[in-house]
Amino acid sequence: MVDTVPGGHGGGRGHGGGRGRDRGYGLRAGRDVEVRAAGGGFAVGTAEHVTLYAAPRQPATLPHQVGVVPAPAQSFQTRPESAELRAPGPCHVLTGLGGVGKTQLAAAHAHRAWDARELDVLVWVTATGRPAVVASYAQAAAELCGADPAEPEQAAAAFLAWLRAKPHRWLVVLDDVADPADLRGLWPPDSPAGRTLVTTRRRDAALTGTGRRRIDVGPFTPDEASAYLAGVLAAHGRTEPAGELASLAAELGRLPLALSQAAAYLADQALGAAAYRALLADRTRTLAHALPAPDALPDDQRVPVAAAWSLSAELADTCEPRGLARSLLALTAMLDPNGIPADVLTAPATRAFLARKGRGRLLRGRTRRVTAGQVHETLRLLHRLSLVDHTPEEPQRALHVHALVQRTTRDALTPRRFAACLRAAADALAEAWPENERDIALAAALRANAAALIALGEPTGCLYERSGAHMVLFRYGMSLEDALQAAEAEEFYRALTEATTRHLGRDHWCTLVARQLGAQARGRAGDAAGAAVAYEELLEDRTRVLGRNDYSTLATKLDLAEWRGESGDGEGAVAAYTELLHDTRRVHGPDHHNTLSARLGLARWRGESGDPEGAVAAFTGLLPDVVRVFGPDDRRTLALRHILARWRGRAGDVEGAVAAFTELLSDVVRVLGPDHRNAFVLREDLAKSLGRAGDTEAALAAYAALVDDMTRVLGADHPDTRAVLAKAAAWREGQAPG
Repeated sequence: MVDTVPGGHGGGRGHGGGRGRDRGYGLRAGRDVEVRAAGGGFAVGTAEHVTLYAAPRQPATLPHQVGVVPAPAQSFQTRPESAELRAPGPCHVLTGLGGVGKTQLAAAHAHRAWDARELDVLVWVTATGRPAVVASYAQAAAELCGADPAEPEQAAAAFLAWLRAKPHRWLVVLDDVADPADLRGLWPPDSPAGRTLVTTRRRDAALTGTGRRRIDVGPFTPDEASAYLAGVLAAHGRTEPAGELASLAAELGRLPLALSQAAAYLADQALGAAAYRALLADRTRTLAHALPAPDALPDDQRVPVAAAWSLSAELADTCEPRGLARSLLALTAMLDPNGIPADVLTAPATRAFLARKGRGRLLRGRTRRVTAGQVHETLRLLHRLSLVDHTPEEPQRALHVHALVQRTTRDALTPRRFAACLRAAADALAEAWPENERDIALAAALRANAAALIALGEPTGCLYERSGAHMVLFRYGMSLEDALQAAEAEEFYRALTEATTRHLGRDHWCTLVARQLGAQARGRAGDAAGAAVAYEELLEDRTRVLGRNDYSTLATKLDLAEWRGESGDGEGAVAAYTELLHDTRRVHGPDHHNTLSARLGLARWRGESGDPEGAVAAFTGLLPDVVRVFGPDDRRTLALRHILARWRGRAGDVEGAVAAFTELLSDVVRVLGPDHRNAFVLREDLAKSLGRAGDTEAALAAYAALVDDMTRVLGADHPDTRAVLAKAAAWREGQAPG
């Protein structure tokens, strides 16, 4: 039996009939208290709200239910976890991010078992703190075995003893356990007939162990999410296109709590899914502006999505290492929710950012030292609280953060704090990005994180300062090219040029560099003539801004000469390189990069103009100088060796080309990795040379192995994969490709 009264009163009359003995309890807001009352009743609550319990005169008859099981949510979805809950075992622990539907799964399981008459006793406990658990146990003891709840701890012990002694079929649900320590000494016993079900956001080892099976609950699947939205809207007489519902579900991270509140907002505001998605995408609005007000939440929900994780974040910040959790969560809110590399999380920039801030304020005007170990401890803390998923065994994508956790975290930041977090995340990305992208999976993860960060930073201009655009912008574009995504790189550099022009000016060096890289990507995407035109326009502006002898101006002349040749003007390329070689020797000297590049270009286009033997001789003479200046493992040295091997084959020395390609492949794999784009291009050249040398069997084997690896890395539908597959087919059919 239960009654409620406002807190702060001297006592209250419970159903047992007695008046409280102690007046003026001195309740303090936010503090759980236990208050004894006469007549066999007792009270538990806070200063705002006190719950009075009273014991019946005799034990209840069975079957009997204690506590209120939440009603099923509208359009409740049966999920795989429902079947897992029916699996044998004394205790199941449902754990996961707040809002994934743990309570609803538990309630559905309890309702099903009760309605099927599988239970003699059902006890539902809202286990938000130890006093609440003790109070619920004491009430159960009063109702089931006539215990006196005037001594709640003793009554709770009596209830646990009753569960252990009686052969009844019982289910105890401990919903929303906030701290494993709250259950110390209060776990229901293992019983052949009894079952315990726990829901919690925590993933501490203390919650699992012998007889306790953990079930991780995640968001809905795409089909579940779409079906849920369609069902809720149908109940309000609404229909939306299936594609729009699927897109909306994806943008909300398929989180059940968010989906239910979004559907309620759609119904209340008579808003279409497309218009609602536009509202969500509006970065000037917080998530709270796109969800129902607290008094309009569906399914008896207590908190809006925007506040669902605030208590967990506050708790994390008070745990050791103190003051790091919320800052780290804020930094990760700037990155890709689908996986952040471990090296980014422990980068010097990340640790410096955490050191400067503690719980959102300066630490006595000075910094502190934050170690990589402390970052790891903080990540594990956030993981235990289900605010993130930390998988250190997968370093390329070691941290996953739900997109709505990121959104609500960003919404709570001031503009100044947002900018600081964004720049720190950009610094960490740049520091973690390797010079040579040997690990293809890591490179893909870094690009995904950079894309997420750039999308957030562009509207605010946080990645642009007077000194220039942030380095991570250029690193992202170069990585796209390394991944053979030239068209995507061209599109990105076009957008970057517009952004640098807007933020920094048309003649700023960053704008000119973005134009240069964009022209290069345009050529690599197949538009050689367009690249040549872009370089001509860039050369005019660089000469005007920097002068004709500046390094960047001469570098632009180099690129222009190359793309003139690629566009079909071989004689023009030879003339341009000849003039340029004279200028670079005069301005920079014989060993400068531009001088060596001019020698390389001149040799190539002489060969393309009909003198392959002269090209081989020129490349052979250039190689020792490049090795001396840059070193044997420099990418420029490896590139020159690749070019020389190609020209040996074109000059008729096919066996020499095979030997050169074979030797070079070993060095490229060692330096750049087996899945690097240069390794793939080199392997294709080797396969072609093997075929031209008459070893068709070896050529086909090389092509087959190359197709397998390119399919694994790039995908079967990538243009380069398809091109190599076509060449392999041509060799198989006896038609040597060009």
